[in-house]
Amino acid sequence: MLSMLTSIGPKMRGAGSSAWVRSLWGLLLSGCGLLLFTPNALAHHPLDGRLPSNFFEGFMSGVAHPVIGVDHFVFVIAVGLISALMRQGVMIPIAFVIAGLAGTGIHLQSLDLPAPEFFISASVLLFGVLLALKRHPNWRIVAGLAAVAGIFHGYAYGEAIVGADMTPMVAYLAGFTVIQLGVALGARGIGRRILKGHQMPELPLRFSGFAICGVGAAFLSALILG
Repeated sequence: MLSMLTSIGPKMRGAGSSAWVRSLWGLLLSGCGLLLFTPNALAHHPLDGRLPSNFFEGFMSGVAHPVIGVDHFVFVIAVGLISALMRQGVMIPIAFVIAGLAGTGIHLQSLDLPAPEFFISASVLLFGVLLALKRHPNWRIVAGLAAVAGIFHGYAYGEAIVGADMTPMVAYLAGFTVIQLGVALGARGIGRRILKGHQMPELPLRFSGFAICGVGAAFLSALILG
């Protein structure tokens, strides 16, 4: 996958807006690098599985989870990029983040969601497909899909905080909310810059969608075959 991405990247750089295209590919390549070098990408434990015991540990654990979890990280990038294609697209990452908090709340209430890892991987694949399409659904539909995905992503985040005291728990929620919104809005900003300056505006984002599809397919395959 990395060889495919690096072969596509130079072609796009020659077409214009090279700095922003390089930034976009840097984000995606970092996610793919984590996919290759993280021993168990589906188990994200920044504190080695230990519950955070104070505000700082809770916040840092919340910040780390969406970043070291490749499936989460790539999905957040996809949310930001697809939001760049829509006038009111900023509502898409907002819907995702709010739903993520609800999903964590579901886990903390000891309620079960069916096959969360499957739905998380499927959401990465789905948003890669949406990003790769020539025509995109209405932003309200995409925001709704992002909210559904957010519930499952947030549910997975909840595993690391079950049983913690209130202070680190609140800090954890704040941490993963801030980092997800920051990454999504950063990806949206890069996408908007590319759309304004590129000779074929949507082409880099569509190719990014294909790359994200590959990540989602890899995770789904690992779940099904594992």
